[in-house]
Amino acid sequence: MTDESVLALTDFASAPQFSAREKLALRFAERMALNHHTIDDDFFRDLRREFTAAEILELGMLTGLFIGYGRLLSILDLENPSPTP
Repeated sequence: MTDESVLALTDFASAPQFSAREKLALRFAERMALNHHTIDDDFFRDLRREFTAAEILELGMLTGLFIGYGRLLSILDLENPSPTP
């Protein structure tokens, strides 16, 4: 990803550098992180139009892994480590 793409993640839905497929994957990741209960049958229908079952599983597994990793870094207070001298 470019620096521009990383900055665009704050408003990925309207960012032109992401394809419709990428935006759907980002919506999935966002819902997994913020409110996984909103991932209903309708959302899975949208996912299945763009991704295979294996791809959906991989998206879910990787998203869950990184959400968990980020939360672990947070509770260990390692998100913004002090610079080393």
